[in-house]
Amino acid sequence: MHWPERSSALTGNEFYHQAFAMKWKERDSFAVKEILAGNVPGFLKKFVAVHVSAVDSSTGKLIEATYYAAPDYLSIGSDKDWARINITPMAAQRIADSFHCFLPTPKMVDDIYKAAKLKLEPVPLYAFRDSTPVMWHHHLIVEGQRKGRKGLIAGIQKDVVISGKITRDPRPDRVAIYGWHKLDGTPIQPLYTGHINWWVDYSQGIRLIYQKIKVNGKWMDYTDVLKDPVLQRLICNEEFCDFYRYNY
Repeated sequence: MHWPERSSALTGNEFYHQAFAMKWKERDSFAVKEILAGNVPGFLKKFVAVHVSAVDSSTGKLIEATYYAAPDYLSIGSDKDWARINITPMAAQRIADSFHCFLPTPKMVDDIYKAAKLKLEPVPLYAFRDSTPVMWHHHLIVEGQRKGRKGLIAGIQKDVVISGKITRDPRPDRVAIYGWHKLDGTPIQPLYTGHINWWVDYSQGIRLIYQKIKVNGKWMDYTDVLKDPVLQRLICNEEFCDFYRYNY
């Protein structure tokens, strides 16, 4: 992956101080501008291998694959001063496209949780959930739990996901969310498309996945994996695996 040199020195703390009064659209634009300027902590650029497998039902052979996931949710700032951010799927898709990435499926969220080195207990909040100050507050809570420990982390946010449920929801402009696993491995949030796509709250995180997946030693684009009725089971466990990206 090729990330631009960090041309903005804005820290995570400064991002939230400037964004405190912003609503979703202004906050989205601010976050996209910073991230496309390379303002992402260095540790977030080092994606982690996640290994999965599936059995080809027609041949009985085992198919093995590896994809690469960001070690944490999308963040702004430097390694010394950074913060997780919460944005719409439209902004997330623009960022993902810029860095040759995609958003995970619900199955991938489960598999990333299983592979995570650091699993933290979810901390739900209940008031002013879509306000920028609460987003900052939740990031600080998670950092208090993390206590400086490093590695692939999970259990701290719901994921914005790609799901065939979106195209089959009769309501237009949906966002799909899933996950936020408890320590026993069960997700707080079942796959859900009840929110309009501009709804964002403190609990919705963006996990980037590199768009190329290595399947039995061969690199494939994630869309080709999802289009294959056998290979799609590596990364998708829904009846329909035909939603690949959000429009923006």
